[in-house]
Amino acid sequence: MATTLLSIQSHVVYGHVGNSAVAFPLQRLGAEVLPLNTVQFSSHAGYPGWRGRAFEAAAIEECVVGLEAVGALALCDGVLSGYLGKAEVGEAMLSAVAAVRAANSAAAYCCDPVIGDVGRGLYVEAGVAEFLRKRALPAATIATPNAFELSFVTGLPVDDVAGARRAIAALQTTGPRVVLATSLALNDTPADALDMIAAESGEAWRLRTPRLPIAVNGAGDLIAALFFLHWLRRRSAAEALAAAASSVYGIVAATAAAGARELRLVEAQDELLHPTRRFRPEAI
Repeated sequence: MATTLLSIQSHVVYGHVGNSAVAFPLQRLGAEVLPLNTVQFSSHAGYPGWRGRAFEAAAIEECVVGLEAVGALALCDGVLSGYLGKAEVGEAMLSAVAAVRAANSAAAYCCDPVIGDVGRGLYVEAGVAEFLRKRALPAATIATPNAFELSFVTGLPVDDVAGARRAIAALQTTGPRVVLATSLALNDTPADALDMIAAESGEAWRLRTPRLPIAVNGAGDLIAALFFLHWLRRRSAAEALAAAASSVYGIVAATAAAGARELRLVEAQDELLHPTRRFRPEAI
């Protein structure tokens, strides 16, 4: 039986962020995806002239009621949340998580706490960051913050391996038993590389990939989704990290080679199943 995921996050008509970045890759890996959109924008908000709107919490709640009516919630192996738009939408998202868990007690919840990034700071509406820190992350099975988000939600510096591990452990005490920290530029990370650390059950692994000459939207959304799916199937943070990081690196490399601004998900889809380069994490 295929793994089924309810994915609650943003949607863009053009480009690949949020559900537009994760639905096809998850499907290509054989998962059933139920995309529930928190916003619908013409494109990523970084483009000039973008248009669209964030949905109200009631729209999310209505869809969840409809999914329950057709028995879809009981089929879900997990819920993935990303960009929320508004804190009230977050509450509707958590209600959806509770409804899925009521229908399937084994269902996991992966919270990608989309809050901000190094160099940009916070870029979400007032209330969203605190909602994620106080309400969503404590309910999560898995959390996938970037370096900025990990430091923000824990109040701890993430400058070296020891600091990253302390921050991850602090986050785990609040709820999520598995943490994937991405986009880490630690004091021993070479300038031409990026690190990721995954932690589970008192163990941690670091994986390093070359830093590619491109900053592309949606890569964080993609790695959170792939890590979640691989963890659900393998129940190993180390194996999920290796699989997800290798695929995302291949797709971003193909995007850079094409000189594109949006992830080349269709053209580089073979990277999802057979990554050109396979990276292995090391225990730390």
